[in-house]
Order: sequence, then C-alpha cells, then structure tokens
Amino acid sequence: MNVRRGEQPPWIVSDELWAEIEPLLPPRPPRRHRFPGREPLDDRRVLCGILFVLHTAMP
Repeated sequence: MNVRRGEQPPWIVSDELWAEIEPLLPPRPPRRHRFPGREPLDDRRVLCGILFVLHTAMP
C-alpha cells in the first residue's frame, strides 16, 4: 500500500462522495421493541471497511 504522508487512504470515503452515495441507500427499518437485536453500524464506516478489504485483497 503506497499511501504517502498527508494523503488520504483510498478506502476512506470523502464527504463529497458520501453526499452522493447516502441518498441511494435504503432507509433503515425501525427496531423491534421486544427483540431489538444488535445496534446498527454506521453505514459510512461499513462502506469504508468494504473498500479496505477490496483494496488490500484480504480474504
């Protein structure tokens, strides 16, 4: 990985790109009262994680 000092890694989603992607995501359903399950993760952080795995070719 050749990320120079001061450069942003390619898996970090910029604010401009996120402004274009966020409206395309479906709305989250409301959490159930009795069995709410896990707290949902932040969509932007999940996207950064997916891009990191794809960029680094991790299995």
